[in-house]
Amino acid sequence: MNKMTQADPAVVIDLIEAFRRSKAMFAAVSLGVFDRLAEGPADAKTLASDGDVDAMERLLDACVGLSLLAKEGNLYSNTATARVYLRRSSPQTLAGYVLYSNQILFRLWANLESAVREGSHRWNQTFGFDGPLFSHFFKTDQDMREFLLGMHGFGLLSSPAVAAAFDLSGFRRLVDLGGATGHLAMAARRRYPHLQAAVFDLHRVTEFAREFVPAGEIELIPGDFFTDALPEADLFAVGRILHDWSEPKIVTLLTKIHDRLPPGGGLLIAEKLLEDDRTGPVPAHMQSLNMLICTEGKERTFAEYKALLERAGFARAEPSKTGTPLDAILACKG
Repeated sequence: MNKMTQADPAVVIDLIEAFRRSKAMFAAVSLGVFDRLAEGPADAKTLASDGDVDAMERLLDACVGLSLLAKEGNLYSNTATARVYLRRSSPQTLAGYVLYSNQILFRLWANLESAVREGSHRWNQTFGFDGPLFSHFFKTDQDMREFLLGMHGFGLLSSPAVAAAFDLSGFRRLVDLGGATGHLAMAARRRYPHLQAAVFDLHRVTEFAREFVPAGEIELIPGDFFTDALPEADLFAVGRILHDWSEPKIVTLLTKIHDRLPPGGGLLIAEKLLEDDRTGPVPAHMQSLNMLICTEGKERTFAEYKALLERAGFARAEPSKTGTPLDAILACKG
């Protein structure tokens, strides 16, 4: 039998259609479908408002097929998944990251070929502006808000597992560098009530974080971890930080953290780890390409992170696969 006839086209067809499924969800979130249905079931005409009813019905039926909506007669309602993760008012919402993906990442990914050829991010090619890396993410207050809401939603999925990945009971004060809305600091405090915790992040971010951090629960300290002195701590954390930067900047930051820690102090890292042979997992590969198009960084194996930690002076490090969107590494100062 011809070998070509044995090949299965299913994976290719699935990938051809994959962006269509994503975009259907993006559009439904952007158009407020799941927010409106939080008020109760509605038909396509109601949801279309002054728009095209037939086109809205097609989108709604597609969302039924994607298990995001349920349909009874001509009325649509949210599934449990949509109620929890796609309503903007849900405490666990991922809508912020969906909107960021729709408005920013979807357009950046359209220029992946250029990123691969040139080995650099695509902000200038896609949007026509350059500047410091996070000025792109935080170009306006709304851009910043949607990005941080997205990170908060993902953080709620991963931070409890990251906080539980190692025994942190011997530490007394955690400072989460670039900790945004405080999801990791709060998860650590829930697991270790004795632990003092703080978030050290840009001033605009700490002001926004006040919406999420209960008064007196987590200290919010404004600052830039590259240029400002770090607060006192015996445990620092960096979640989804190291993968943003080039190796020289990572070593600079890790060295700064190492030098600020007391003997026996620790660094908790939350990143998605590539397998040692780099054959997976697929989410880490996709995130590494995402880093290519929008940052200076990439995803790495544990061995690569360990080598960077050793260059910065850390005596030992161990990994933990959490089964969530982020894995964990604990490094200790000798």
